[in-house]
Amino acid sequence: MDPKTAGAEASPDEVERRSAGERRRRRWWSVIYGGVHPRRRTPPRRAADSRFHWLDWHEAHLLGVSTAILLLSVIDAFMTVSLLQAGAVEVNPIMALVVDRGAAAFAVVKVSLTAFGVVCLVVLARQRLLRVVRADVALYAVLAGYLALIGHEMRMVRDLGTAILW
Repeated sequence: MDPKTAGAEASPDEVERRSAGERRRRRWWSVIYGGVHPRRRTPPRRAADSRFHWLDWHEAHLLGVSTAILLLSVIDAFMTVSLLQAGAVEVNPIMALVVDRGAAAFAVVKVSLTAFGVVCLVVLARQRLLRVVRADVALYAVLAGYLALIGHEMRMVRDLGTAILW
């Protein structure tokens, strides 16, 4: 016997109260809605709620910062490939190994590594990195670093007198 219906008979209209639409099929709506309306209480209502939650709704600003970082990463990949073709040298030793495999492999590896790092920082947004700085603050630092890097690359394009090959 179902404990919800024990003791009273429900009419056919009261049995099914769910709406006809399936919520799990609206993925993008959930991403946008969750970015604007986070569900975790701040501060937590109970002491047990303050532990690490890796699957959670996050603040709207994290979606914007993450998107901006990924767009800047794509721009950085294109500008780097253009600068390399103009004679510049890749100073990152890890990415210098990938440059030899071609521009497409370089761009895919670069953007993939950036996306992985951004996802990790968003998941850890409420945690402190090395017990010093919160991960959401680190996301803003990464964004500032990418803006500075794009500015530096634009200056290099100007100094080399090359056109960006987009």
